[in-house]
Amino acid sequence: MTSDVPLWRLRAEFALRLATLYGREVPAYNTLVDTSRDVNADVAAQRGEAAARLGSIARVTAERHGAIRVGSGRELAQVGRLFAGFGMHPVGFYDLRDASSSSVPVVSTAFRPTDPDELEHNPFRVFTSMLTHDDRRFFDAETQAALEAFVGRRTLFGAELLRLADRSAAQHGLSAGDAERFLDLATASFELSTEPIDRAWYRRLEQISAVAADIGGVPTTHINHLTPRVLDIDDLYRRMQQRGITMIDEIQGPPRWAGPDVLLRQTSFKALAEDRTFREPDGRLSSGTLRVRFGEVEQRGIALTALGRDLYDRMVAEVDARRAAAPAGTTRVEIATQVWTEHLPATEHELAARGLAFFRFSVSDRLARSDSGSASVPAGIGDLLSAGALTAEPIVYEDFLPRSAAGIFQSNLTDQGSRDDEQQGTTYDLGRLSEIVGLPIQDPMDLYAAQQLASLTAAEHRLGQTITTTPAVQETHV
Repeated sequence: MTSDVPLWRLRAEFALRLATLYGREVPAYNTLVDTSRDVNADVAAQRGEAAARLGSIARVTAERHGAIRVGSGRELAQVGRLFAGFGMHPVGFYDLRDASSSSVPVVSTAFRPTDPDELEHNPFRVFTSMLTHDDRRFFDAETQAALEAFVGRRTLFGAELLRLADRSAAQHGLSAGDAERFLDLATASFELSTEPIDRAWYRRLEQISAVAADIGGVPTTHINHLTPRVLDIDDLYRRMQQRGITMIDEIQGPPRWAGPDVLLRQTSFKALAEDRTFREPDGRLSSGTLRVRFGEVEQRGIALTALGRDLYDRMVAEVDARRAAAPAGTTRVEIATQVWTEHLPATEHELAARGLAFFRFSVSDRLARSDSGSASVPAGIGDLLSAGALTAEPIVYEDFLPRSAAGIFQSNLTDQGSRDDEQQGTTYDLGRLSEIVGLPIQDPMDLYAAQQLASLTAAEHRLGQTITTTPAVQETHV
């Protein structure tokens, strides 16, 4: 069935409407977007075609990811239905409970397009966290029961909205009239509520975790942050400070260095005081403020293979070890730059040759063979790249890093909260969260590997020979 408004157009319009909503609620977000646009324009002017190495300027400038938080498996399953109506599917499992020294009792997944063409049309993603109210490290039995009761009484997404989402997912889009209604209802469901907040209940949760209070202490969900993509996050960081916006202490993720950008770098401005209405224990209403929402920005790099992620994890551990022994005042970024320079290949060519990152490979037209069926000796990717027989286009990392996400959360908390590590934590993994959301959560590595494999298969056919992908063993001691 042909729909008037396909999924990608619904998704693009949804992202725009949420941006308008969030900019109205958090005006500093508009400053962040304007600054990001200026930075991207300057980078494009300075670097020319090289600026689009990891995505067209139009895509990068339009790109956003949002973040929301829900309080139960029922709510997460409804989120899955809602986002399926925009062509967004759950990808990746992130456990933030042990990724931060602060109390962050959530597990997360990200809803996003998975098809490369859909990503190119519009790559809107929503990082979605679910409160782990059954984890005894954070919540005793009494608080868990109270949380479940509070969350169980609220309705985040109405029946009409979910019916339209199901219809859109089944039909791969909607009629113009249904699309407008769907977008109106979906956007409104993430608008900040004006209902009074029970101050005593909110404070009780806040003593455990500010994140828990933001999820389970309010009557609805809302956008926690909306994130533009920028081509030079260091320049963005400086410009925001020059505009009088207070940023968190440092950029999360990999450092700036002379080699290729990999994975994801993120930073944000500090959570701002927002006016809220509270209901006091005696029933009267009062005014107050909360600091829970912030403005995040990201710079995306190349997706790393399992081998590359193993190297990345070892480098992160080395940074931690060196920092612990470093003189006072030495920053994590300073040490990370040294470690990256020592251990990570400085060129895309070497990343590809050593099997550390994902690429789409294609055959140079002047070298493609017409007799593709003839046998020949297998050739390695590195040799073919060196000979000019293959070209490699980096596959952009479309996902997230638990430690970076937790670092952003922690940098915007006013209190560390509390946790009892003597208690047994509740086990969550990709399989269990898939059961909760009612949809298979895809492993991002599988998606990147499938793109690379498809390109290699096509290249083998054109060259008429097997391409070996197992890199020569090159030990990198970290």
